[in-house]
Amino acid sequence: MSQQFDVVVIGGGPGGYVAAIRAAQLGFSAACVDAFKNPEGKASLGGTCLNVGCIPSKALLQSSENFHAVHHDYAKHGITVSGAKMDVGQMLARKTDIITKNAAGIGFLFKKNKVANIHGLAAFKGRQGDKWVIEVTDNGAVVDTLEASHVIVATGSSPRALPGLATDNQLVLDNEGALALTAVPKRLGVIGAGVIGLEMGSVWKRLGAEVTILEAMPTFLAAADQQIAKEAFKTLTKDTGLDIKLGVKIGEIKTGKKSVTVNYELNGEAVKAEFDKLIVSIGRVPNTQGLGAETVGLALDERGFVAVDEHCRTNLPNVWAIGDVVRGPMLAHKASEEGVAVAERIAGQKPHVDFGVIPWVIYTSPEIAWVGKTEEQLKAEGVEYKKGTSGFGANGRALGLGQAQGMVKILADAKTDRILGLHMIGPMVSELVSEGVVSMEFKAASEDLARIIHAHPSLSEVIHEAALAADKRALHG
Repeated sequence: MSQQFDVVVIGGGPGGYVAAIRAAQLGFSAACVDAFKNPEGKASLGGTCLNVGCIPSKALLQSSENFHAVHHDYAKHGITVSGAKMDVGQMLARKTDIITKNAAGIGFLFKKNKVANIHGLAAFKGRQGDKWVIEVTDNGAVVDTLEASHVIVATGSSPRALPGLATDNQLVLDNEGALALTAVPKRLGVIGAGVIGLEMGSVWKRLGAEVTILEAMPTFLAAADQQIAKEAFKTLTKDTGLDIKLGVKIGEIKTGKKSVTVNYELNGEAVKAEFDKLIVSIGRVPNTQGLGAETVGLALDERGFVAVDEHCRTNLPNVWAIGDVVRGPMLAHKASEEGVAVAERIAGQKPHVDFGVIPWVIYTSPEIAWVGKTEEQLKAEGVEYKKGTSGFGANGRALGLGQAQGMVKILADAKTDRILGLHMIGPMVSELVSEGVVSMEFKAASEDLARIIHAHPSLSEVIHEAALAADKRALHG
C-alpha cells in the first residue's frame, strides 16, 4: 500500500529539508526522502552541506585558526603558552558532535512540523492518475512506495572526479576525505583553488602541513572582484603560507603506497611534485543518477542538471527541482530559498528569489565575501559606476581583534547612486556582507549607507567609510 502525500521532497539537504518544512507549514502533508548515511551507517539529515561540506569545514577552520593563534598571536596579548599540541582525533570528534547535533535538530523540526522522515534512495516509477509514484530503496531493497501530487527534486551534487584518477579518500581525497584526515600530512597537494581547495588547504596549512594548490585558471578567484582577489592572493600566500600556482596544466598522476606524484606544466616548464595526500576540488556535478529521470521523461540539460524555468518548474507537471541539481550557484542558502519559494508556489503564493543579491563567502582567514556585480562585470556591461574603498587597517575593532587585514569596496551606479556590489576581505565579513544584501534588496544608494549610524567601535564602520568614499567624502582615509 502506497503512502499518500501532497508533497514529496527527494533529498534532505539545505534545500530539501527546508522545502519539506515550509510545505508542511502551509498545510500540506509532506515527506522528505534522504539516502545519506554517516560513517557509522546511520541516517543523517542535512545533505552534503551539514555532513561533509559547509558545517564540518567551518568547525575544522575554527579549530585550526585557534591552534594557529596559540602559536602566533597570543604572545601579542601578553599570553604565554608552551607545549600546545593539536589532537586531531579530538578536533574530528568535535566536528562530528556538531554534525550530530545539527542532524538531530532537523529530525526534531520534522517531528514538530509533522514531516514524514523517510530514509532511502528515491526514484520516479511513473504516474498513478494525477499522482507521481516514488519508489524508495535501501541497499537495493524496496522499503517504501509513495504517491504525491507534487514532487520537489533536491538531490544536490557530488564532487567532480579528475578523469583517470580514482578517489579512494586514503591518498586521493574529495571534500569528504579532506574533512576526515586523522593526521596532519607533511606534504598536501590540492588541485583547484576554489572554495573547497582554499578552505581545506588553509585548515591543514595552519596545522603544520606544507600545502601546494594547483589551479588551472590563470586568474585567482575569477568569480570575485579582482581588487579583492589580488588582496586575497597576497594574504593567503604571504601570511597563511599557501603555495598557490596559477595556470597549471595537470599531466599524469601516479599513486604509490604512501604518496601521490603529480606531473604538471607551469609556464612551459615540466614539474614533478610528490604529496602525502592529494585533495581534488575541481567543482561539482548534479546528482541525477538513480533518480529515474529517463523513466518519466524528466528533462536534463546538456550538463546533466535538471532543466527548470525561473520558478524551478521542470518539464513535468507538478515536478519541481531546486538547489545544486539545477542552474545557478551551488550555494546552500540559494537552495534553501528556492525550497521555500517552491513550497509557496505550490500553495498559490508569488514568492521571488533574486539571484542578483545572493551573498558569496569563502571562509579562509581573512574571510572573503561579496554580493552583486564586480567591477570587471560592470566594465564589460558598459555600466557607468563609482566606487568607494576603505581598509580594516585603521579600524579600532579590527586592531583590537588583531585582525586588521583587508578592505571593503562599494560599487554604485554613477547616476542614481544605487548600490550595485559590495566586496570585502577581512575579519567576519561573512556576517558583514548581509548589510550589503539588505541594502541591495531594498534598492539602497551608497548615500543611504553613508547616512546610517554605525556602532563604534565595530567592524561595520569600514562599510560606512567605504560608502562615504564612494561620494568622495571619506572621514578616515
